[in-house]
Amino acid sequence: MRAGRLLSLLLLLQNRGRMTADELAAALEVSVRTVYRDVQALIAAGVPVYGEAGHAGGYALLDGYRTRLTGLTAAEAQALPLAGLPGPAAELGMGSVLAAAELKLEAALPVALQDQVRRIRECFHLDAPGWYRQADEVPHLPAVAAAVWERRAIRVRYRRWHAPQVVERRLEPYGIVLKAGRWYTVARAGDDLRTYRIGQILDLEPLEEVFDPPVRFDLARHWQAHTARLQERLWQGEAEIRISPVGITRLQDVAAQAVLDGVNQGKPEPGGWRRAVIPIESLDHAEAELLRLGPEVEVLTPPELRERIAASARAMATLYDGEI
Repeated sequence: MRAGRLLSLLLLLQNRGRMTADELAAALEVSVRTVYRDVQALIAAGVPVYGEAGHAGGYALLDGYRTRLTGLTAAEAQALPLAGLPGPAAELGMGSVLAAAELKLEAALPVALQDQVRRIRECFHLDAPGWYRQADEVPHLPAVAAAVWERRAIRVRYRRWHAPQVVERRLEPYGIVLKAGRWYTVARAGDDLRTYRIGQILDLEPLEEVFDPPVRFDLARHWQAHTARLQERLWQGEAEIRISPVGITRLQDVAAQAVLDGVNQGKPEPGGWRRAVIPIESLDHAEAELLRLGPEVEVLTPPELRERIAASARAMATLYDGEI
C-alpha cells in the first residue's frame, strides 16, 4: 500500500508541479507527517525531489524528471468508469483507487493535454444529489457493490414503507444505480426482479452462494423501463387549474416534468395566467404541492381538491385573524 502511495505522490509532483506538504497530505488523504516520511523515502530511492521553505515553497521534482511507472493496476482500471464522479466513487470505497488511476492517466499524456485536463477539472463539477435534500447514508453500499462485482448473493434486513416495515430478503444484486443522490440496487429476490434502495438496508450478510445474471440483462435498459413504469403508476388523476405567471415561474423549481408539460400546453388567459390540466398523484399530494404556490394558483376541478384547498385557506385565515 505504501508503494502505491509513493507512486501517487511522485505523480502528483510530476503532473501538478510544486505542492506544499499540506496540499499533498490532502490529496493523498494522509497526515503531513506521513508526507514528510514519504518524501524522504523517495529521496533515498534516488528520485530528485527537493523542498523549498517559505510562503511560495513546497516540494517539487528536478526540472525534466519524469517517471514512466504509470501502468494501471486491475483495481484502477475497474475504477475508470467512475472518472469524473469522485463523490460516488468514494461512497463505493473506490475513491483512492480512482484518484491513483487518474493520476497515472494524466501522467501518460503530453504536457499540453495535461494542462487541458486540469482546466476541465477546475471548470466542471458534478453534484449528484437533488436540491433541498441530503444524499442517502449508505453504510452498506461497498458491500452491495462487492456482491455485484463478485456475483455473490447477500442476505439483508430491509426497511420498507408498508407493513411489515422490516423484512428479511435473500438478494442476487445485478447492478447499482445512483439516482438524484440516492443509491439503488436492482436485485433478484426469489422469482422477482426488484429495485431496493440501499439506504434502507439495515443489516447485510454476504453469502457464499454465487449466481449468474441473465445473459441478456442490460442494467441501463432495465432502469429506463423501470422508471417509465413507475411514472405511469405515479399519476392517479388530473386537476384543472388556473396559474399566474409568478406561479409558473415557481413551478419550474418544484414540479415534476409531467406537471410542467401540462402547464406549458395550457390555454393562455388575460394577465398572463394560464388554464391547464395537470396530472396528480393523489388528492393529499396535490393539495400539499399546490398550497405551496399560495394565491398564484386556483384549482377548478376536481371539486374535492378545490374544497380541500379552500378549507386549508380558511383555516390559515382563522389562524391569522386580525392580522390580515
